[in-house]
Amino acid sequence: MQIITLTTDLGLSDHYVAALKGQLYGSLNNVQVVDISHDVQAFNIAQTAFFLNNVFDDFPKGTIHFLGVDALPKINIGNPSLNLYPLVMKLRGQYIVGCDNGVFSLINDYQDAEMLIRIDDFSAKLALRHPTKYIYLPTIQKIAEGVDLNEIGEVTTDLKKVFTTQPILTVDLIKGAVIHIDKYGNVITNITEKLFNEVGKGNPFTIYFKNARYFIETISTNYHDVPTAEKLALFNENGFLEIAINKGVSGNGGGAGPLLGLNVNDIVRMEFHPKGSKDNIESLFNN
Repeated sequence: MQIITLTTDLGLSDHYVAALKGQLYGSLNNVQVVDISHDVQAFNIAQTAFFLNNVFDDFPKGTIHFLGVDALPKINIGNPSLNLYPLVMKLRGQYIVGCDNGVFSLINDYQDAEMLIRIDDFSAKLALRHPTKYIYLPTIQKIAEGVDLNEIGEVTTDLKKVFTTQPILTVDLIKGAVIHIDKYGNVITNITEKLFNEVGKGNPFTIYFKNARYFIETISTNYHDVPTAEKLALFNENGFLEIAINKGVSGNGGGAGPLLGLNVNDIVRMEFHPKGSKDNIESLFNN
């Protein structure tokens, strides 16, 4: 069975997602459509890549991922450098279909792509007005039917590159940022466990938020390491530092985001206290 995933900013209050799925089921047999998310913020390609990166390795080879965010192609005859073409990326045996608007450069290990195919056939009458129906879906159909990628478009090595905020490192300090807040109000940062281990070297630390009244000094293994309604920090299944409230839920005032006053792009600092520091000397007398 062919698996096709959808990541879009279409939302679920309108008919758009149903129309997209109907077109897929109408053109392909024996297909399974999986929704990654339709609640991506409008035109937010960084969030699009974040969602896909978190699930990509959970899908088998041959899966086709459609990124339907800011996916309108742009053709500028007078200045080709401004062109945004539909693109197919083959990466680790899976396929990603979307617009070359920068999102592909945010996919983990995009440099290792096995093939990049630029689609420049806009012969369908309404291709540039309705690209999902007349460009992306036909491309997905061809891939699912086993058409050679070389017959779908032109092989290219170029793609548009954009950059997202990366943690800033100084001596004994990681300055990261909030990159996502989920439905529970859990705050996910761009600080990875690998970076934590490399910079911290096993030293004690303090995590500070925008509101200096709140801080955390331990990494939990799960939410139940602290009492209900208590704040905690842990590294989630994808290796990112997450700030949470045990059994807190966004929407009723109990999520970490609203309770700690954290929003996307806010700064989160991890300050390490090297062995022999004042804090460690004091802790010796407290034991």
